Amino acid sequence: MTTYRSPGSDPGSLVMASIRVLGFFILIVALVPVHLIYGFCRPDDPCRMPRSFHRLLVRLLGFQVRVHGSMAVTPPVLFVANHSSYLDIPVLGALIPGAFIAKAEVARWPLFGVLARLQRTVFVERRSARTGDHRNEMRARLANGQNLILFPEGTSSDGMCVLPFKSGLFGAIEDKATPVPILVQPVSITCTEIDGLPITRAWRPYYAWFGDMTLVGHLWNVFKLGRFTVDVVFHAPLSPAAFADRKALAAHCRQQVAYGIELCLTGRHTHPEIMAKITATEAALAAVPQL
Repeated sequence: MTTYRSPGSDPGSLVMASIRVLGFFILIVALVPVHLIYGFCRPDDPCRMPRSFHRLLVRLLGFQVRVHGSMAVTPPVLFVANHSSYLDIPVLGALIPGAFIAKAEVARWPLFGVLARLQRTVFVERRSARTGDHRNEMRARLANGQNLILFPEGTSSDGMCVLPFKSGLFGAIEDKATPVPILVQPVSITCTEIDGLPITRAWRPYYAWFGDMTLVGHLWNVFKLGRFTVDVVFHAPLSPAAFADRKALAAHCRQQVAYGIELCLTGRHTHPEIMAKITATEAALAAVPQL
């Protein structure tokens, strides 16, 4: 009878975890000074070093990232994605030259808060009284030509479904006086395999971080695992002017993101005819009206 081990349970996983932890701290020590120097010399290019850091971190963790569709390449773009784990950040950060929008608590996390501030994360509070201030900061970043990455669910989930999108921060792109046209691009991110095997519901918490999971304990398990396969679907970009209001835009983005997750979880993302419906990005970009 065949015995199946849970991911990260073999003796060699502890050695792998130790090597990755060491590599993680070496990566930070080596790149943070370079980031500060580069930022001083090239303040107009704030995303290059964070993107390099995320790319190296993804390789260190052994992630295999499969991209479907095309990313909008002309900033500013508001990328709107689902969120199941802090691991979504290095994956998307390795692909997208932009700054993240994160809850204010992240700024107070040991080490990770420092790293988030270094990559110019926009921190938002959950109090509705501050929503206007946060929208103004987002609007200023976009007006300066910087891409932003938003997780509008407001929290992480198990990755099997998409929680309701909070539309408040979509108000940052409602200002018609913004000097440059802004695009919104929905993005689906889904962990689909562990060590080449389809991820089951029981294994999903190895990637997803939600509920009362501790960060340190979850991260240690991540370091022990062999390889995650993560599928990222870039849907056709959207013009906010095509929607009646931010709620309609948020609802459409959620629908697209949920569809991409469904395709990846069911394996249909490999079907060319299905994927053709959501990967015609170049044609969509040409058809998007200017604001």
